[in-house]
Amino acid sequence: MPSNKVFVLRIGLSVLALASATMISGAAMAQAAAGSPPPGQSPPGAGAAPAAAAMKNPFPPFHMIGNIYYVGSAGLSCYLINTPSGNILLDTGYPDMAEQIEGNIQKLGFKLKDTKLLINSHAHIDHGGGMAAIKAATGGKLVVMAGDAPFFESGGHNDVLFGDRNLFPAVKVDRVIHNGDQVKLGGVTLTAHLTPGHTPGNTTWTMVTKDKDGKSYNVVFFGIVTPFPNTNLKGTPAYPGMGADWAKTMRVIPALKCQVFLGSNSSFYDLEKKHQELLNDPNAPNPFIDPTGCKAFVDRGEAAYQKLLTSSPQAEVR
Repeated sequence: MPSNKVFVLRIGLSVLALASATMISGAAMAQAAAGSPPPGQSPPGAGAAPAAAAMKNPFPPFHMIGNIYYVGSAGLSCYLINTPSGNILLDTGYPDMAEQIEGNIQKLGFKLKDTKLLINSHAHIDHGGGMAAIKAATGGKLVVMAGDAPFFESGGHNDVLFGDRNLFPAVKVDRVIHNGDQVKLGGVTLTAHLTPGHTPGNTTWTMVTKDKDGKSYNVVFFGIVTPFPNTNLKGTPAYPGMGADWAKTMRVIPALKCQVFLGSNSSFYDLEKKHQELLNDPNAPNPFIDPTGCKAFVDRGEAAYQKLLTSSPQAEVR
């Protein structure tokens, strides 16, 4: 279990800082989206290093609900979805987290080679940077939304927000998908919802799982669906359609049926608190069944978007 000191530090991070790691601090993302570089274009580890370290801190792998297991770090969520025909891994964290994620999978009693499919939320170093290493270790097939496929295959080259500032090991995409496409394995179906803006192929995944009570629940794994305060909805030379993409995302996410609320960053859905509740009383209702928390999260994203529209009203594209 991570120390209380680490927990306090992580809770104190804002949504902006949640995207931070190495050079990808929340401030850097926001400024990049606004068309300006991160402060000083500082090298890896400068300034954002403590936040990055906190995000990478180990977290005990555990069974969340149904056939879904947590194998991520303290700040960056990674999920293993178990099926009778093998497993599906969603997100991999930073390149240097690959060994940690692989170890978490094995601690839960699963074999790496049983990971048949690799899926992701988006092609940034802090969520997909370890994909190449984990693909090599597992032999799994990588499935990526069309808008982000070029960035995985180039290792983040010419990223629409960061240019070449946050490169990671390139990895071959085995299947390119589009909005509404499904990934199926062993009777489990995940549906890919294009929720662009943070990246052109930012993906929110949905599926159905059964809890120990035998009931079925709609699960949502949100990508980054809240715009940062300096996001330029008028678009940038690298991403001219940013405003239209964010408008699309704001239409998509309220319509998703969400009972089990999960996401690409652990603080989005209070991972630590809910994990502790599971430990305190395994027989209590599963805390990850949280439609109220899900609606509050979606509402906060819409509020952030509306605030941006107020500052640049001509940017709205509905």
